[in-house]
Formats: sequence, C-alpha cells, structure tokens
Amino acid sequence: MATVRANCAECGDVEMSIRQVQVEVCDSTDVSTYSFLCPKCRLRVSKPATAHVVQTLVAAGVEVVYWELPAEMWEQKDGPAITHDDLLAFHYQLDDDAWLQRNLSRGPAA
Repeated sequence: MATVRANCAECGDVEMSIRQVQVEVCDSTDVSTYSFLCPKCRLRVSKPATAHVVQTLVAAGVEVVYWELPAEMWEQKDGPAITHDDLLAFHYQLDDDAWLQRNLSRGPAA
C-alpha cells in the first residue's frame, strides 16, 4: 500500500497510509484541499491542493469528497450590514426569557 508524506504544523513531516488522507474538491469554485489526521498529535490538518497534487493522490487511491458552497453564498444581500450595536441588542434579547419564549412559540418563519 502506498505511503503519503505530508507536513503537520505541530509535528513536521509525517507519514501515513492513503486511507488516512482525503481529498476535498469544491464543485462551486474548483478549489481543492487534502486533509489528514496527524498520526502523531491527532490534530486535523488541511492543506491546499493543486491539480497536480489532486491527480497524484487520486492515482494513489486517496478518497475524494466533492462538496458545494451553500446557496446562501450566491444570494443578493440588499439590506444594511449588521453592526456591533445590532449584535449587542440581539444578545440582550436572547438574555430576556420573555422575548425568547415569544419568538420560539411563533414557530419557523414562512
């Protein structure tokens, strides 16, 4: 079985099997990454992947996961931007049990 050598920011160069590596390809942007769980420190590491890196990893048998950006990313934003004051006011509303109960009892927005 093929061995993959990669770099962990905490541990430096590490080696793992191809089953421990995953390629992620965003169908919306054609941006690719590869990720792995570092065999030494057990932290998840994600790195950008060029087309050449993707081709090499896939040829070695690494699993590929395709994903898309959520539709909300493409929505037109017409309203004003949320300010720090808006966020603070919302924080205080969430801290008010009566306001929270009124809004939770309304159910989902239509």
